[in-house]
Amino acid sequence: MSGGGEDLADTAAGAGTGTGAGTGTGAGTGQEELAHDYSHAAVSLPYEFCLAAAPLTGRRGSHGALFLLWPAGHARTASLRERHHVTSAARRIARMLDQADGTPSVPELPRVIPATPPRTHGGRPAQAAADWAERLPEGALALDLEGRITFVDGTAEALLGRASGQLLGTRPWQSLPWLDAPLVEDRYRAAVLSREPVAFTALRPPDIPLGFQLYPDSSGISVRVTRPARHTEGVRSGPPAGAAVPQTGRVHQLLHLAAAMTETVTVRDVVELVAHQVLPAFGADALVLSAADAGRLRITGHHGYDPAVIERLDGLPLDTGLTPAGQVMATGLPAFFDDAAAMARAHPGAPQISGKQAWAFLPLTLSGRPVGCCILSYERPHAFTADERAVLTSLAGLVAQALDRARLHDAAHDLAHGLQQALLPHTLPTVPGLRAAARYLPAGHGMDIGGDFYDVIVLDDTTVAAVIGDVQGHNVAAAALMGQVRTAIRAAAGAPPGAVLARTGRLLAGLDTDLLVSCLYVHIDLTSRCATLASAGHPPPLVHAPGSAPHRVELDPWPLLGVGLDTPCPVTRLQLEPGTLLTFYTDGLVEKPTAAGIDAERGTDDLAAVLADHDGADLDDLIEALLRGTGAASHHTDDIALLLLRL
Repeated sequence: MSGGGEDLADTAAGAGTGTGAGTGTGAGTGQEELAHDYSHAAVSLPYEFCLAAAPLTGRRGSHGALFLLWPAGHARTASLRERHHVTSAARRIARMLDQADGTPSVPELPRVIPATPPRTHGGRPAQAAADWAERLPEGALALDLEGRITFVDGTAEALLGRASGQLLGTRPWQSLPWLDAPLVEDRYRAAVLSREPVAFTALRPPDIPLGFQLYPDSSGISVRVTRPARHTEGVRSGPPAGAAVPQTGRVHQLLHLAAAMTETVTVRDVVELVAHQVLPAFGADALVLSAADAGRLRITGHHGYDPAVIERLDGLPLDTGLTPAGQVMATGLPAFFDDAAAMARAHPGAPQISGKQAWAFLPLTLSGRPVGCCILSYERPHAFTADERAVLTSLAGLVAQALDRARLHDAAHDLAHGLQQALLPHTLPTVPGLRAAARYLPAGHGMDIGGDFYDVIVLDDTTVAAVIGDVQGHNVAAAALMGQVRTAIRAAAGAPPGAVLARTGRLLAGLDTDLLVSCLYVHIDLTSRCATLASAGHPPPLVHAPGSAPHRVELDPWPLLGVGLDTPCPVTRLQLEPGTLLTFYTDGLVEKPTAAGIDAERGTDDLAAVLADHDGADLDDLIEALLRGTGAASHHTDDIALLLLRL
């Protein structure tokens, strides 16, 4: 929790960290910490306020977060009473969401509940207050928290050049177009969020400077309007004569885009970001991102276009005359078409294909190298002002950087995914008397590739072997070693389990790798229902026989593969009843971070509890339940492999 340029304490231990924005200066201020940890929020909300956050964590995982906002004048440290209320409220909300049937529906618009009742004035005559304001040599306005004017005196009418009937019930930037500027919106937001006074100077046409001082509280904003001396310096919100006023909110939307571009990962992320940030800022209706590929225009993303149109445009030659996209990429110069007639003069077929009425073709270049072309289109004719052209051209550079980075990520992800799929079994074999199901989840970060593996090997009509293992790391080296270990185990399968692991360990030692490998191998005779297990430093499996509680198998320990070459590998034998379920897993499923470190015992207990609650369930459904019940479905930082076998 922080605010007003100062740090505030967390709401409660284990309840999450709160962060706020501020305009203070100095080392360690709240704004600096916010910019470091949450750059998008710091750029989007550069105001003084205090914020507390607590996770809504229930038995079914995290449902979201509870956010509370205070004015900047709040104390530096949250009181114990506040911490208790925040964490208690978060727990109650999480319990309610746990008990709800399915995911609660989310309305399109948030529900707004007035927090402050209408203020009373003790029976004092309203006329006396109005007369008092009229005697002052400055104008007086009152705004509610939604920005509407609720009171205006005669001096303010004269200074603003509008009668009270034209002002009451409106927002200042609606009834006074010269206040429709980003500075006014920014100062108003600062007053509402911080509840502290702010001031600015605006230029009433043609050249009359007016000073505005805003005094907010929980019920609204009082505004003083004055006419400062002409030599008084101030920040003008109005533009020079003849200049167009930027659309209100565009500056904030562009700041959102610049900050959010750093968080995009995939090409789809870039498309969605541009669609939700750039299109509204410039009133556009549709978007296409194209890239050059082997002499052709390949559409990498789109929004607001009919798929049939995209299919027709995808794959056109770079020198096509149907669209200016190829020419824009070749020259690096943007092209703007205000209406269909302008487009038809240069490219006659384009308006008929897309049905749009105005276009902006923006080259995406990076260090002089063409990356692609961003096309914004409009349902109606649109005159591009000089301001719009300049800003759009600059924005194309941001989009180019994000798109190039995203394409590299997508290519690496596709390569990693293909490698992972090639190293793991495509399907599990069908064996009479045995059902099997498995799942692999890569770590929640990195290249989506890792060293966890599993396999089921048919030895003969009545004998199978199963293996699960974990190679240290989440990279290509781990995946490559995992492929070698899995191949070695397949080659040795059929020998006694201890011998299989011993042979694999000797092979691993010969590879001279620094990576550690754990492995669990089981040999099952389906006729006698006897299982023989050997483990090289791997978590023990869970056994769930019909009518009994799931429990861990007590295995004799043996070092990780390649470490204990001079000692025989011990084995454990189990007699299995019909219907018995064997659950094999890697440590990423059960290791739980705690204040004292990693707690695998607690995670294994949670796993056993889920198995007990879903006795007899279909194996694929049971895997989903296990991932949800342990929290791995929503968040995991390590690779996870899970293999279920039921006799």
